[in-house]
Amino acid sequence: MFYYDPYYILVIIGVIISMIASARVSGTFRKFDLVRSRTGMTGAEAAKRLLQAQGIYDVSVQRVSGELTDHYDPRDRVLRLSDSTFGSTSVAAIGVAAHECGHAMQHAENYMPLTLRSALVPVANFGSRFSMLLIIAGLFMGQFLVEAGILLFSAVVLFQIVTLPVEFNASSRALRLLGDNGILYEEEVGMTKKVLRAAALTYVASVLASILQLLRLVLLYGGRGRRD
Repeated sequence: MFYYDPYYILVIIGVIISMIASARVSGTFRKFDLVRSRTGMTGAEAAKRLLQAQGIYDVSVQRVSGELTDHYDPRDRVLRLSDSTFGSTSVAAIGVAAHECGHAMQHAENYMPLTLRSALVPVANFGSRFSMLLIIAGLFMGQFLVEAGILLFSAVVLFQIVTLPVEFNASSRALRLLGDNGILYEEEVGMTKKVLRAAALTYVASVLASILQLLRLVLLYGGRGRRD
């Protein structure tokens, strides 16, 4: 039942792509985390100003532990900024805070890709937890379980693909509003753009890695079907 997997190289390629993207975003953030904004605003202060400028008064800004754990929670309407962002005055921190504000703005406007991504969350969570279990069980119990597992994993890949325009749009909003609201100067916006671009690459890398994994599963399943 267990045999040499000639397609495992696809998984290795995906891991390498993800590692490179992760190292790049960490390095880029550290570089521009050393550059203090000329306005002296912290990430939390910038987030509050951007939200108010867009007429969003029902979203609170809170600190969350960790580094680059920043996120917007649409259920509780809370923008959570990490320790490395909340009180920092660096252009990197302000850029990350503004990006999360972009998600709050998307939520307030019912931005369609964000709505679609939210709808896919339950299926994607279920797929990430049980798809591989179904595929493994299918090797012993029947081909239909393998097909179900691959279908569930496909939902995970779809979720990640839908995430891309959501993240890109949030960054575009952030870069535009930082300059328009006088939070960063033009050259500082350029630095922030590099940080957000590196962060966006991690999402692209994640999609590519998942697509490669899905391709591997399809190839393995097809090969098994022919042998059976």
